[in-house]
Amino acid sequence: MSLLNHLHARIRTDGPMSVADYMADCLLHPQFGYYTTRDPLGAKGDFTTAPEISQMFGELLGLSLAQAWLDQGSPAPFALAELGPGRGTLMADLLRATRGVPGFHAAMRIHLVEASPTLRAAQAKALDGYAPQWLDTVDALPAQPLFLVANEFFDALPIRQFIRAGDGWSEKRIGLQGGALSFGLSPAAPQPALDHRLADTRDGDVVEICEAAAPVTQSIAARIAAHGGAALIVDYGDWRALGDTLQALRAHEPADPLQTPGEADLTAHVDFEALAMAAKTADCAFTRLTPQGVFLERLGITDRARALAAPLQGAALDSLIAAHRRLTHPDEMGNLFKVLGLCPPQAAPLPGLNP
Repeated sequence: MSLLNHLHARIRTDGPMSVADYMADCLLHPQFGYYTTRDPLGAKGDFTTAPEISQMFGELLGLSLAQAWLDQGSPAPFALAELGPGRGTLMADLLRATRGVPGFHAAMRIHLVEASPTLRAAQAKALDGYAPQWLDTVDALPAQPLFLVANEFFDALPIRQFIRAGDGWSEKRIGLQGGALSFGLSPAAPQPALDHRLADTRDGDVVEICEAAAPVTQSIAARIAAHGGAALIVDYGDWRALGDTLQALRAHEPADPLQTPGEADLTAHVDFEALAMAAKTADCAFTRLTPQGVFLERLGITDRARALAAPLQGAALDSLIAAHRRLTHPDEMGNLFKVLGLCPPQAAPLPGLNP
């Protein structure tokens, strides 16, 4: 039995499946899912995230959250949380950078929302001595001040794809053709959740919906609104989704999303407007959406890079310069990735972001 066999059997029994159901099976199937069976990061994996590129990323995010904690009166205890923590690299860098913030480490209780047993093991190694608590869902976070980071978490949540057809929408679905997985379309029908997109789309336009994103965001936002705290959400995407952004990566190269299911990473661009509106329903404030490069420059990444570069030379110096460029330059991650902050109403904006 393989994931491909499982998908074929499911389609033969239930008919064509949504892109969201396909992504969920490919990424999180308990036996064959991509995230449940491997460490996908680094040179031997399929992709590299910002924390793996340079320690500067996690350090600066940590200092932004620590300053927000100070600005809100240094509440204690508080939950320091990360969604989808990868190998624990970001959290380890965050903790190192915040050791000098008076009272921060004494008051924090670390919570990691992680589904992968493989990655939980890597996180335990990276955070040895800090006793993090692992959670299966955001809803399990405690009812206390919450300071949270989510880097490349929302892009892996399953999406549905709709193609406009007049005043209705056809859903993109995955079935079988000639014994192989194949994309197809459902008959056009009204989609009340997309009524607001009739004004800014044309026939043939693709709009993506991530139904899992709103409940996750609302759960975070409700805790922040009720108890205080802040969240930094970093991902690729934009204010409003438009176009087919589903992509697969395997061995750091683009791949066909329908080939080798469970063997490649599947992601889609994040609709940050949907996240902000979900936070708003929980009476939580949100910042302006800010390019990652601008955010990091405001936090002083260039000064930090200069300090790290002082004792370096040769290949080590070249690597640091390349990392700085990759994180901040508009032609690299600087514009593609965005940052959205969540905070209580009337709270000071998070450092690096504007209200």
